[in-house]
Parts: sequence; C-alpha cells; structure tokens
Amino acid sequence: MLSIFDAGAPPPCPTPFNLAEYVLAAGAATPDKIALQVVRPTGAERWSYRRLTAAVRGTGAGLLALGLQPGDRVLMRLGNTVEFPVLFLGAIAAGLVPVPTSAQLTGPEVEAVTQVIRPALIAAGEGVALPAAPACPVLDLPALLALQDRPPCAWDRGDPDRAAYMVFTSGSSGRPRAVLHAHRAIWARRMMWAGWYGLSAADRVLHAGAFNWTYTLGTGLMDPWAVGATALIPGAGADAAALPLLLRRFDATIFAAAPGVYRQMLRDHAKLTLPRLRHGLSAGEKLPEATRAAWRAATGTEVHEALGMSECSTFVSGAPDRPAPPGATGFAQPGRRLAVLGPDGEPVPRGTPGTLAVSARDPGLFLGYLDAEAETMSRFRGEWFLTGDTVVMDAQGAITYLGRDDDMMNAGGYRVSPLEVEATMTAHPAIRDCAAVAVRVKADVSVIALAYTGDEVPEAELLAFAAARLARYKQPRLWRHVAALPRGANGKLLRQALRREIEATHDPA
Repeated sequence: MLSIFDAGAPPPCPTPFNLAEYVLAAGAATPDKIALQVVRPTGAERWSYRRLTAAVRGTGAGLLALGLQPGDRVLMRLGNTVEFPVLFLGAIAAGLVPVPTSAQLTGPEVEAVTQVIRPALIAAGEGVALPAAPACPVLDLPALLALQDRPPCAWDRGDPDRAAYMVFTSGSSGRPRAVLHAHRAIWARRMMWAGWYGLSAADRVLHAGAFNWTYTLGTGLMDPWAVGATALIPGAGADAAALPLLLRRFDATIFAAAPGVYRQMLRDHAKLTLPRLRHGLSAGEKLPEATRAAWRAATGTEVHEALGMSECSTFVSGAPDRPAPPGATGFAQPGRRLAVLGPDGEPVPRGTPGTLAVSARDPGLFLGYLDAEAETMSRFRGEWFLTGDTVVMDAQGAITYLGRDDDMMNAGGYRVSPLEVEATMTAHPAIRDCAAVAVRVKADVSVIALAYTGDEVPEAELLAFAAARLARYKQPRLWRHVAALPRGANGKLLRQALRREIEATHDPA
C-alpha cells in the first residue's frame, strides 16, 4: 500500500468572501457574549463580540481614511495586546494586507522586512524597533486606538483567492521569506475544528503564544471566534508560572502552547488542578513523549499534537475523537490529501520514510512567496507541495514525524535558518567562519549553538553583538571557539557532526 491518505474534500469557500467578516460572523448571533478576555492574576479585561466587531470595522474605516487603498500592505510592529488582532482583522476587513511581525525584531531586521514588503503604513507600539528612516508613515499606538471609534467600514468582499495577509518564515537561503496567504486560508482552517481541536461555541481557549505567530493568531483567536467561542489572552507580565492560575481562574476548557511552555509549567507543578480543562493542544515543534506523559499525570488530560507550517498551517494532528497512536503525530485532518514521497517524487510504500507532501489543491495552501516565483515553484512536485518534513505513514494512515530534511533549527517553537544566524555573526570582526546548529542540552530542551573560527571573543561580547542584530529567539545560547569547522571532502559543512560534537562536550551543569 502506498503512502497516500485522502481524507475527503472540504466544501468550497463561499464567494464573494472576506476573511475578517467570516471570523466575526458567528459572534453576531450573540453580540453580548465575551469574545475576548485579557487575563491576569489580578483580573481580566473583557471584550464582547459587539465591541470587538465595532473596533475592527472602525479600524478598517480609519485606515482607509488615511488614504490607504485595497491591496496596500500594513506592517504591524505591535506587542501582545488587543490592538494586534483588532488591527489585523481591521486591515483585512478593509481589503488591506496586514503583515504581522515579532515585537522582538531588531532595527536591522525590520529594515530588511520593509525592503521586502514595501508597506504603505507601519503601525507601531511603544518600545518596538523601527527602520532608521521609514519610507512610509508610522502610526503610533494612541493614533491607532483612535481609529476604533470611527463608523464601521464596509466589508471588502471579493475572490477568496485574493491576498489577505502575509507572514514571515525563515528560508533555506538564510533570508526570511514573505509568505502570502489568501482569504480562503481561514475557510480551510475549519478542517482543524474536528481534526485537531474538538472545538465548539461553548469553549474557552487560552493560548500562550505571541500574536505574530500563525499558531496563536489562528488557534488562539480566529478559530474560536469563527465558532462563537471565547478566546483568553494572558496579559502583559503573565509568564508561564502564572498560567496554571489563569487556566483555573478563568475556566479554560482548551489550552494551546508550544512544547516548551508545557515543560516550564510542569517543572514547577507535579500536579495541576484544572477542573474545566478538556485537553491541551501542541504545535511548533515535536512534543516529547515524556512531556506528554507528565502533563497527563499532572492534569488527567491529553495533549493533542499537530504538524504544520507557515505555508499551510496544520494538516496532520491527533484529536479528541481520534487520538494519535503512541509515538505518532496524528492523521490527515478531514478534507486533507497527503502523501509521503521518495526522492523521485513518487509515493513510497507505507512504513517507508519520505518527505511529507500536501495536495497542491489544498484550500489552506499559500499563494506563494512574495516576488519569488521560482522559489515558490521549487516546492511543488506535480500535484504535491513538499513540506520539507521527513515522516513515515503506517498501514492505518497514522503519520510519525522524524525530523526536517534540511538543516532548519527550531528554537522555542520558532523555525530559524542557520544561514541567517551565520550571516549575522560573521559580521563580527573577530569571527572568520561560523556555523549554527540546534543542539539538545537536556532530554527535551534544544537551543541554538554557534561554533566559530578566528580570534576567541568573550562570551559577553558575542551575546551583546547578537542581541543588537537578532531577535531573542534567533540568538545563540551556546558558543564554541574551534580551530576548524567539520567539513567533508567537497568542503560542505557537516552540521550533524558539529551537532554531535557540541552535544558530547556540553556540560548541562
């Protein structure tokens, strides 16, 4: 039997269509229901569906009043506050294309992003890095908040295949790639409701991630709103240590986070009393079986894992009504068509490792990388889009993740290109050559390590150099001064050998 799994076809996306209108439509039936709570140990800020919808449509109207035209790009430089989703949906409601970015990006990184996307406007929160000389207007937080009170904009409806938003993902070239998504991407997420979440209007979903991450924007906000549920957002200063209290006090029924957050919570709590919690969700990196077992012992609930990527969100997952077999990630979600391909681009026999591929007809698949048609097309083989993940499919269709078939690193749930880190650090005058790899420092913890040749540099100086040029999640945590980097006969860097060497000599103490 070949490694192809066809879970049926989803219903087509309606047309004309607007992503923001669709996300908020279910809440129109219960306008006074709480759509959003910003939760802290001391209390909560509440937003009803009526208030949220008014703020979104007012923001859309305000952006158009500033002179922006449908299709213009809005660079979002905001922190983890309510203004983030309001601006994201408000821009889409008006036909604009928001581009969420991490608030951790440094000035040079933001400069590079603006050169790629050429925004018509930058919306900036307090204390975030901006380009040194922005080529477009910058809207500060007070001005952004003032837009919410405007009369509502009309929904900009149209072809569901037109551009809706853009996100950045690290590329194999070492340069972050702009991933362009269509309005239909939100319609495709319906396949996750039963295929991963077990989501209903009665749920209260708490997500612990940053808003610029598509995992958080989709799973933590837009999907709960699309069914009329309540989204819970940890407020500023609510770290992992506060999450058990927030889950219990605000009656969370579903908890979503990256594996690292689960590990942090379990480090401090052998037992967690969460009477309303039905289950947890995990994505962003492989969930260690030890973490899953410890969560089950601490809470009496399961964690359902999903596998996905920025170009197509998630497509493989376990679910409450179809848990993944032990060791496996899960099954193709209802409506997905997946295959495991060999080097020849053909499906391999079940039980044989290969590259996971998604049907090119999947409604959640991206429109392409911005201004990079050749790179976009290189990801396709006939009817399939290559994910770059190495997996194996068993006789029942369960998929087990084996790793990346490239050298991408995973740091705290963020995919990071080693080439981007290396290009930044070789700018240090004392570094002649360097290589970045993800190394395992504990049974379930990996960090970025940088090995370098040239003059030995004090670690504090390296840390400061990286901090000024790279977002925190991209910065190396381990440093190794070496005489030479391991290379093969053809001069190719042997990353696996370097990783093994660092792991063998690392002292976890």
